Amino acid sequence: MLAELPRNAPDIRQNTGSAEEAGNHLQRLITQARTSGDPRYLGYAQTLINEWSEEHLTDRLRVLRATLRQSLHQFEPARSDLEQVLTTSSDAEQRIQARLTLANLELVQGRYDVAIKQCKALQADYPGLVAASCLASAEARTANPEQAYASLALALVETSKRQRPDSTSRLWTEGTLGDIAAQAGLPQAQVHWHRVLVATPDDLYIRAQLADWHLAQTNFERVLTLTDGFDTVDTLAVIRAIAMARMGHPDSDGLNDRLRQRFQEARWRGALLHARDAARFLLDVDGQPQEALELAIENWQNQREPLDTRLLLRSSLAANDIAEYQNVRDWLREQGQRDARYPEFEQ
Repeated sequence: MLAELPRNAPDIRQNTGSAEEAGNHLQRLITQARTSGDPRYLGYAQTLINEWSEEHLTDRLRVLRATLRQSLHQFEPARSDLEQVLTTSSDAEQRIQARLTLANLELVQGRYDVAIKQCKALQADYPGLVAASCLASAEARTANPEQAYASLALALVETSKRQRPDSTSRLWTEGTLGDIAAQAGLPQAQVHWHRVLVATPDDLYIRAQLADWHLAQTNFERVLTLTDGFDTVDTLAVIRAIAMARMGHPDSDGLNDRLRQRFQEARWRGALLHARDAARFLLDVDGQPQEALELAIENWQNQREPLDTRLLLRSSLAANDIAEYQNVRDWLREQGQRDARYPEFEQ
């Protein structure tokens, strides 16, 4: 069956004659991909940026291309773009954006020493809550998450006393506090994520974090509320499928069939962006730990966020692959990372 194009699919060539127009259009496409969960917008963005030769790329276009490449899990080319901007650009705004994007990329890949250096450089160039959040995230994953949480929470309070922070900085900080609180096992995690969702209900990352939190607490009805209407978003659909399976929900089989078909087609096309979601579905819904482990290992080579790490711990245990399990444990010890969501780490 042919895939149906999104309604009002964008005209990629419209109003992209200048670098500024192309940048504006590219940014809209990346934003649409993030807020809709529809990867086809990333394809549109890729087509657009491919029309620009290297010599005609502005700093802004290069940073946006790096953002797109990171979304497509093309991490090394993204890093190369960002490092080039930081090396050659005199545009302060684009250097700051490049620094923040690079710090996030290093965090995603578990390169915490490099991430901390980027966060400190960001703090020097752009002091405030965003830089403080950047540092807190890196420090939480390599030291004491409770202390990182307390420090960032205090920074938000102190900043708010002096002047009301802009909404972007405030919501960024609330989201980071939610992530660190979850790592530390603090119930405040859901409070911070809820605040972000009230202000920006189309933030799919935060919605998934909160839904996953409620799944862990066996608040299945809350999971269904948070994921209702998001069946086309892989991460949210898988969380919903797990909740339905555990509830014995009558609609469980239909959602599971749709997800199986979607993941199979994506693998056939070589376009499986969300290996974590496919692996989690195999582990928690289909009960295929060996197949889940293979995808989890593949995913962990590039992405080492907490949910990626826990999935690899869980799938290696379920598949009785002690060597892989020990490999992850060794890495966690090297990083000094502990996480309340890793009960498997303590075994």
